[in-house]
Amino acid sequence: MTSITLEQANLIITAALGASAQAGYAPMALVVVDDSGNIKAVQREDSASMFRVDVALGKAWGAVAFGVSSGELANRAVSNPNFFLALSSTANGRLLPQAGAVLIRERADGPILGAVGASGGTGAQDEEICLAGVAAAGLSS
Repeated sequence: MTSITLEQANLIITAALGASAQAGYAPMALVVVDDSGNIKAVQREDSASMFRVDVALGKAWGAVAFGVSSGELANRAVSNPNFFLALSSTANGRLLPQAGAVLIRERADGPILGAVGASGGTGAQDEEICLAGVAAAGLSS
């Protein structure tokens, strides 16, 4: 497999939203992108802010672009903020180095299939539900 399928993307989102509901988190938006950063699937829960989809996409896009979680990108941005501001500008605003997106792989050491990003909770909550969605789909991050 070289990229995430629509079926897998939808399963990830469904499971992540279920994990969010079970934890009692605020309304979320989730975006799954393929290995080229193109949107594969997206959902925004009722009452979630209109801005949530854009934030989730920016997290997922950055994860795929750099091959690391968006939380790792956030850590890197702390030590080199000007570089990440320039990258965001170069990427036409698509890059958002904030916690809340993880890579999607068929197996832990396999190629990147895509990424899933969430927005609505804290960065840790967003990442938690993304990880739950990836695991529920039988994939790795």
